[in-house]
Amino acid sequence: MDCYRRFASIYDRLIKGDIDYSTWAEKILDICEEFEIEKRDYLDLACGTGNITQEISKDFINTWAVDLSYNMLTEAEEKLREKGIKGKFICQDISKLTLNKEFDLITCCLDSTNYLIKDSDIKSYFQSVFKHLKKNGIFIFDINSYYKLTNILGNNIYNYDEDDVYYIWENILEHDIVDMYLTFFVREGDLYKRFDEFHRERAYTQNYIETLIDETGFQIKQILNNYENIPIDNKCERIVYVLKR
Repeated sequence: MDCYRRFASIYDRLIKGDIDYSTWAEKILDICEEFEIEKRDYLDLACGTGNITQEISKDFINTWAVDLSYNMLTEAEEKLREKGIKGKFICQDISKLTLNKEFDLITCCLDSTNYLIKDSDIKSYFQSVFKHLKKNGIFIFDINSYYKLTNILGNNIYNYDEDDVYYIWENILEHDIVDMYLTFFVREGDLYKRFDEFHRERAYTQNYIETLIDETGFQIKQILNNYENIPIDNKCERIVYVLKR
């Protein structure tokens, strides 16, 4: 998939108004306290530019971050280095982890799980995470809900216009798959340079996800609505799972 290349350099500017990373991280750390997780080894999957990584790593001794995009990893490494945070940054597919290490906490935030399209890949993903988690360790991930992808994002067009960046985002829904076509115009001097991105997410039902979780051997400890202590309903847009090995 050809995504998060040039997009990596402007990602934070576009996402900052929509996601409160510090609040998410605070909730994740509260969960660690609740389940008495040792704050030693932390792994952030699909870390992107490291926004969650940098918030949570402050409380852990060792931090590892994995992403499939070299460009995003570069942004993340620079961001953490500026804050004096040491970490190991690995370019890998999150469904095929080979880190030869176990972790107290593993996270995968901002609907990265939805990018796993094939049944074989999402099954392998849960199995890989399970193998890399210490006994009694916690895995926290979120997904865009079936409702959000099929009723809000699917078959819709969005646009964004800020002084130096303009983009058009067109989504096409077919058989639970949302294909996302993004066209960016970014100011460079007196000109706007165009580049295109393609993203694809799969809409998963709760029943399907929870069946895979159970088959893998995880215990579901909590299910949250967008990192808040409010009930899941049929119009919830972001579902957060707290799993224990």
